[in-house]
Amino acid sequence: MTRIVHISKVTGIAGSEGHLLRLLPGLAERGFEPIMLILEDPQSPATRFCTILESANVRVERIPIHYHLDFSCITALRSKLKELQPEIVHTHLLHADLYGLKAAEDVNIPVRVSSRHNNDRFRRNWFVKQINRYSMRSANRVIAISEAVAQFVRDIEGIPAHKVQIIRYGLEAPLLESAMPARQETRRELGYPEDQHVVGFFGRLVYQKGVDVLIEAMKDVMRLHPEAKLLIVGDGPDRPSLTRQAAKSGIGEAVQFAGWVDQANRLMPACDMIIVPSRWEGFGLVTLEAMGWSLPLVASCTSSLPEIIVDGETGLLVSPEDPSALATAISNLLANSDTARAYGRAGYQRLRDRFSVDSMVSSTEALYQDLIEDQRSH
Repeated sequence: MTRIVHISKVTGIAGSEGHLLRLLPGLAERGFEPIMLILEDPQSPATRFCTILESANVRVERIPIHYHLDFSCITALRSKLKELQPEIVHTHLLHADLYGLKAAEDVNIPVRVSSRHNNDRFRRNWFVKQINRYSMRSANRVIAISEAVAQFVRDIEGIPAHKVQIIRYGLEAPLLESAMPARQETRRELGYPEDQHVVGFFGRLVYQKGVDVLIEAMKDVMRLHPEAKLLIVGDGPDRPSLTRQAAKSGIGEAVQFAGWVDQANRLMPACDMIIVPSRWEGFGLVTLEAMGWSLPLVASCTSSLPEIIVDGETGLLVSPEDPSALATAISNLLANSDTARAYGRAGYQRLRDRFSVDSMVSSTEALYQDLIEDQRSH
């Protein structure tokens, strides 16, 4: 049985963590022995993440990390990797890349892989780019979750193209027959009548996600559809400013800030469509979650989003930071429910055909096997 140690700093459950919660149990089902090493801030324990993995019979170990630059992590990781003796170390996100790949190289782990989950703007910083290049020199392969991320890794960070391989996120689609009961239940929970137009946003309330653009767009939407509501599910540092923006725009009463919700995507069926107005996006797992509920998408034509959403088939793509274009797309779908439903059905089928968990796990398994065989042949 091939033992694989995954390493990541975990503070909550977002895109990369959700990916791990699907990938690791899938690898275990295929005969691997995945172990999760969490770099954990003692002030912010990753309890729920650990509980979910352990309930799927995935072993979890914790390594404390106290600061962004905490080189004691390397010593602790070296010791733990010597104890575990995996054939593969697979890192995720900046801290694990910096400390985990170095520790794996130091104790001669033969196969070292990094997954790149985003193309955040801070990664363009000269110092951060040097850290990444230093870390990636010891990686046998770098997995990018989208072509946009792969291009960023190659062109901006200077990682050799032969090291980069694209393996996209996967998500299991709920059964279609569960969508209507879920819609009725979630609408009751949120207080929306059945005939209410509800536009949904799900994600972190940060500049990247473009929620300010969506609120600006909703002013125009409500001129044509005054009964429309905006449901914002998620939290983050921009929530106070966004709340003020909605109030100043005169649509405060039509905007519901639901805050952080456990398993937030369960509320998606309450919406008529999901909006992804991001300024940039490494992948956008929320798009797959919306497709799983057979919901149409209106999203920015940026980064990875055009790889997932087919404009005019599974949703509508508009220029980022363009409230007028966003408002027009939302209004058109609200006015054309048959088109919206057709987009939702096509998105559901695209999820099943192109973005399944089975495909994601199979591609990762094939990569591992290739790298192991390559090492053994040397």
